[in-house]
Amino acid sequence: MNIHQYYPVDIVNGPGTRCTLFVAGCEHQCVGCYNKSTWRLNSGHPFTLQMEEQLIADLNDRRIPRQGLSLSGGDPLHPANVPDIFRLVKRVRRDCPGKDIWLWTGYRLAELSDEQRRVVDLLDVLVDGKFVRALKDPALLWRGSSNQIIHYLR
Repeated sequence: MNIHQYYPVDIVNGPGTRCTLFVAGCEHQCVGCYNKSTWRLNSGHPFTLQMEEQLIADLNDRRIPRQGLSLSGGDPLHPANVPDIFRLVKRVRRDCPGKDIWLWTGYRLAELSDEQRRVVDLLDVLVDGKFVRALKDPALLWRGSSNQIIHYLR
């Protein structure tokens, strides 16, 4: 899996202070997307074991209490990303007790494959749906357009 950006301290993408990972790869390519540079799977740079170790350490660092992990992109549920995202989410669940996990995807909850559902089953919050420029609303919290739904799963 490739990533574009990792923010060890983020207060924008979900509640509280978080670690946020932006992955590469998106099939949706929504008109008006603010993050077009993440669409290609081979863009960005590889998410290495060293980066994963740093993310886990950051989530557990008590000097800056973090509420959890946010996964965005691109699309973390792009079929090519699912195996790595699943492994990462399982590890966060195991090694970072008490941290919540949020994920943004252009797919709708009802249309997910079995593999994508395995990831979602480990999440606390899923924000689903493509960005629709005609429904853009800057007043919305944690989503760009009013068709997107915040699913509180836990």
